[in-house]
Amino acid sequence: MSQFKLLQTRRFAPFFGTQFLGAFNDNLFKNALVVLLTFQAASWTTLSAGVLANLAAGIFILPYFLFSATAGQLADKYDKAALARLVKALEMLIMGVAAAGFALRSLPVLFAALFLLGLHSTLFGPVKYAILPQHLHEDELVGGNALVEAGTFVAILLGTLAGGLLAGAGGDPVWVAVAGLLCAAAGYLFSRGIPAAPAPAPELRINLNPLSETWRNIGFARGNRTVFLSILGISWFWLYGALFLAQFPAYAKNVLGGGETTVTLLLATFTVGIGLGSLFCEKLSGKHVEIGLVPFGSLGLSLFGLDLAFASPAALPAGAPLAFGEVLAQPGNWRVLLDLLGLGLFGGFFIVPLYALIQLRSPAEQRARIIAANNILNALFMVVGALAAGGLLGAGVSIPALFGIAAVGNALVALYIYRLVPEFLLRFIVWLLIHSVYRLKQRGLENIPEEGPAVVVCNHVSFVDALVITAACRRPIRFVMDHRIFRTPIVSFVFREGRAIPIASAKEDPAMMERAFDEVARALEAGELVGLFPEGRITDTGELYPFRPGIQRIVARTPVPVVPLALRGLWGSFFSRQGGAAMQRSPGWLLRRLFRRRLFSKVVLVGAPPLSPADATPERLQTVVAELRGGFK
Repeated sequence: MSQFKLLQTRRFAPFFGTQFLGAFNDNLFKNALVVLLTFQAASWTTLSAGVLANLAAGIFILPYFLFSATAGQLADKYDKAALARLVKALEMLIMGVAAAGFALRSLPVLFAALFLLGLHSTLFGPVKYAILPQHLHEDELVGGNALVEAGTFVAILLGTLAGGLLAGAGGDPVWVAVAGLLCAAAGYLFSRGIPAAPAPAPELRINLNPLSETWRNIGFARGNRTVFLSILGISWFWLYGALFLAQFPAYAKNVLGGGETTVTLLLATFTVGIGLGSLFCEKLSGKHVEIGLVPFGSLGLSLFGLDLAFASPAALPAGAPLAFGEVLAQPGNWRVLLDLLGLGLFGGFFIVPLYALIQLRSPAEQRARIIAANNILNALFMVVGALAAGGLLGAGVSIPALFGIAAVGNALVALYIYRLVPEFLLRFIVWLLIHSVYRLKQRGLENIPEEGPAVVVCNHVSFVDALVITAACRRPIRFVMDHRIFRTPIVSFVFREGRAIPIASAKEDPAMMERAFDEVARALEAGELVGLFPEGRITDTGELYPFRPGIQRIVARTPVPVVPLALRGLWGSFFSRQGGAAMQRSPGWLLRRLFRRRLFSKVVLVGAPPLSPADATPERLQTVVAELRGGFK
């Protein structure tokens, strides 16, 4: 099902409308207040406009530190749909407080409303992300997260614009609160349609101490290394993105020589990029959580960030401030816009899989609290980023140079994370290799268990069979493979990082064979997936060779389910042995394949229901795999 069809379903559309209007309202009120304080500060207080703007930003983000831990507990203990309705009701009351603040022209009351609005966002945050796995199937999770991220950034853009227009219209500022009240009421109506999302941990006792509970939630997140590093990756993205967004007003004025409309143009371009990148994620990931897109996203974030630094004008253009059309007419400014679009696009590739991965791999009874830990760290990273940016700018670093420093920092952080968890980089390499050469289709892979030990067996057609299966399967697989294939140039890195198990025949190296069987047993006892090519060799006829008895030895020692798979479409490829040795075709052969549109040929991986250890004989497995493959080699 297309991700956009989720908007037609009751299990997603009401929730999407609720979160969209909430993000819109937050930014409507926040930006309207900042604009009013910027241009009317003298009639409200003796504090400067700059101090008030930063004070407003700090007040809005403060509840994330104080109440995220409690919000996570509430979302794990109570029905999330009911919590969403309560939060939307609170939002309407907050808009009432804001209306009183505008009517009384009271800055303390308005800041209280802003603090409460931050509280509203804090309470809704764990609900927003923890509810998706309860209402969406695994193959809908990427699409759902993509719509949420795209919708959130569009809501931020529209809310920011609406807030600025209402505040700058010159009328009674009470209308800002009226607009917010109407928006909150609409959000409440949407929330009434959210289906029930039962509590995963109703027996949970609420701990109101934010310090101890925050540390406890971070401990839950640290329980899964990949989840915790995903949280750090998301937090870094918010630091990186917020750093760029915060500079847009000064960059538009002092670098591009534009005015308020230029700021809007920069924000809109970045937002469109985020939306497009988020929506493309489903297409690029095949509707599954594809963490290989994360390194792809981080690469683009660094490259476009660096190019933005180099593309920025070295001097303020003559005649500044320039009109909107004059800014676009300046040489090089279209490159700046393309860089911002690229930053947003690759930001979407980066963040959507990470959110989906956290939802998928977090225990259901702790998911909301882990997301609360994510929100706390996001806020902390943004504050640290703002302080670091302020310090660098105060030391005389220019805004384009700041962008360049951030881009280099992003590359260093990415390399550090991928060194700690090679799974991200491994998935990226596999995704890039397979999707740049083949059009991969898959059927029946739901038969591979989502957790627990199992053996997958498949026919052996080419040198890239293991890579194709790895690209299609969302769980890591430890393949048992001939030691010569394990050392194949170029792809040997992938096999090593994927912890493949090299094996030799008893005649060639009996010690290596015994070590391989011992390692297989250890992997299965640890709950891992093991992949096996029972033919023991790559076919040079296109037909299946007899399956060897090694599979029986494996399941006799460690009884686990055996899932038959079959590859179709790789026979005759550059990596197969059709017509001679593999990977030794002439350049003319490759050109002919490309001309005939066969270089990017379709490859299909088909799975069947698992067999019990007793039924998983070589003869039975060969029969099932042959039936799965059919006549399509």
